[in-house]
Amino acid sequence: MSTVHDFKAKNIKGEEVSLSDYKGKVLLIVNTASKCGFTPQYEGLEELYKKYEGKLEVLAFPCNQFGSQEPGSEEEIQGFCSTTFSTTFPLFSKIEVNGDNAHPLYNFLKSANPGVLGTEKIKWNFTKFLVDKDGKPVKRYAPVTKPKDIETDIEGLL
Repeated sequence: MSTVHDFKAKNIKGEEVSLSDYKGKVLLIVNTASKCGFTPQYEGLEELYKKYEGKLEVLAFPCNQFGSQEPGSEEEIQGFCSTTFSTTFPLFSKIEVNGDNAHPLYNFLKSANPGVLGTEKIKWNFTKFLVDKDGKPVKRYAPVTKPKDIETDIEGLL
């Protein structure tokens, strides 16, 4: 696999989605959780999604691997996101981002953009990956990086 567009993932409704559907758009791929200190970042992610509508896709992948902060079902996750943060960007089914059962997309992203000191492991919820229009991962951001702080990098890829 050479680009993000080569992967498939199940959306929050359990339907398989080819990430090639997002060709020609900048992607911000985020592992999310509903009960995390960083959960309010959903608001900033939605702001970016709306501001760059049609050019940027925010793809949220709920994950329960960090402090069991995403314990809910897909229906509960979707309800929480839409009710609490009025999110409209694509939500995917809950996945693992580390370990033997890590989603292949995340193995690819981690390999393409290692973290601090070259470590590939995702450290916590709301780690973000910026992907260019051709599906090539460009940059990795720590959970503490707010969505608005990525805006300049997004604009550079549009």
